[in-house]
Amino acid sequence: MKELRIRVLAGVFVVAGILSWAGARLWNSVGTLPSVPLAAPVVLALIAVILLATALSIRARLRAQRDRVPDAKGVDPMMAARAVVFGQASALVAALVAGMYGGTGVFLLEYLDIPARRDQAIYAGASVVAGIAVIAAALFMERVCRLPEDEDDDHPGAASAA
Repeated sequence: MKELRIRVLAGVFVVAGILSWAGARLWNSVGTLPSVPLAAPVVLALIAVILLATALSIRARLRAQRDRVPDAKGVDPMMAARAVVFGQASALVAALVAGMYGGTGVFLLEYLDIPARRDQAIYAGASVVAGIAVIAAALFMERVCRLPEDEDDDHPGAASAA
């Protein structure tokens, strides 16, 4: 499984932000820009909490297993793989959504004197922060579930020679 690359996530964020900003300008010139929902940062924050809780649980179980704690509950490899895939998918979607709301928020900065637009700009900013939290939690999950490197992979003939 390939690791998440921060460059890819940043690229998705920037492209989505630019397209969203341009789309918001166009939509506002034609009609009324749709509002930024309050649920956006709440849902992203909830996903970040779930990812972080899962990563902390797996880390504690791995540590107990490594320290040979009696009655330690092991980590099922399929569950860990599913957790990593969920984290990677969440990070990609969060980068896209955070970029989208970031571009909309930048557009809304021109209209902070209007109370409704100011609230939307705050919701958009909170969505960006929550999206970054999802990405951070996903990267932490990936780090927790990473397998230790095998020294014999660098020298395939070393194991047979010994």
